[in-house]
Amino acid sequence: MSDPGINCQHACKNTCASLNEALRKETAIIKYYEGVLAECTMPEVKTFMDELVEEKRKVILRLIQKLNEIHVRSQAIDGITSSFNNIDG
Repeated sequence: MSDPGINCQHACKNTCASLNEALRKETAIIKYYEGVLAECTMPEVKTFMDELVEEKRKVILRLIQKLNEIHVRSQAIDGITSSFNNIDG
């Protein structure tokens, strides 16, 4: 199932625009859930929403970890490329 609103540029340097957008949206979802929690008086719903918030925080952590991995790998590749460029010069 593909979302027609997603348009990957395939030209990311040291990061991924799609993962950054996912991170932004997941963060917004948490803020929404926390707003619901602030207003909710039903213990069952509060517990459920707390669980959803915790799950989303784990997703956010995974997104950040992947973005960091991409950044580190890209920096390593840039360093290798740079060392070859210095040999030619």
